[in-house]
Amino acid sequence: MIRKSILALLLAASGVSAHAALSAGDIAFTSFNADEDGWSIVALADISANSLVHFTDNTWNGTSFANTETAQTWNSGASLIEAGTVVRFTMVDSTTAIGVSHGSISFASSANLGLSASNETIYAYQGAAWNSAPSSFLAAISTASNGFDNATYGVLTNTGLTVGSTAVAITTGTDFGQYTGARSGQGNFGEYRSLVNAKANWATATGGDQSLSIPDTTAFAVTAVPEPKSAAMLLAGLGLIGGMVLRRGGR
Repeated sequence: MIRKSILALLLAASGVSAHAALSAGDIAFTSFNADEDGWSIVALADISANSLVHFTDNTWNGTSFANTETAQTWNSGASLIEAGTVVRFTMVDSTTAIGVSHGSISFASSANLGLSASNETIYAYQGAAWNSAPSSFLAAISTASNGFDNATYGVLTNTGLTVGSTAVAITTGTDFGQYTGARSGQGNFGEYRSLVNAKANWATATGGDQSLSIPDTTAFAVTAVPEPKSAAMLLAGLGLIGGMVLRRGGR
């Protein structure tokens, strides 16, 4: 009976965490394409099944969104998305051809479809609805000439996001740009935030037709670090083996 009660509690706890909210920096933009009208993100934390994330290029003025641009709602799908996974969003300007590599995506608002190479800002956030007060801003990317410093094109005021850590401002006029830095070698996924959100780690094209440019969707990986206890036990074991070898050699 006690075992059944414990099992029930564990199942209940797992149900509570199944739709755990995301926080700033749990995802980051890894590409932007104004010609194809798409982008990609990397999950820097596990994303629970059926998580909802809104994306919009509506201007955020520090207190609310304008209602003159497009918004999409992404459902992450029936399976957990592991940290390190790159998710690509395609043709977000098309009500019939819009797509995503994981889960599903739908339009929440289809005003003024399409992305601009200049003075464009995209926000990723969670909330009850795309046009309600966000419960949490997750990431942002901007091609504005002054980054996030102009309320006309979108700011980071009251978002909890910071350029270089949880938001990135890339070259204005970017038709296609993507993160080209390291995707392996860090000790944990959080250490990639400052890399992915650094403008210096992005390659951008500011001319020509980039609609067929395909972003790198290679997954990010971390280097496992032995736990202190495990390392100590390993060393102790090696020491024991070494001692036995020495004793046998001395016979």
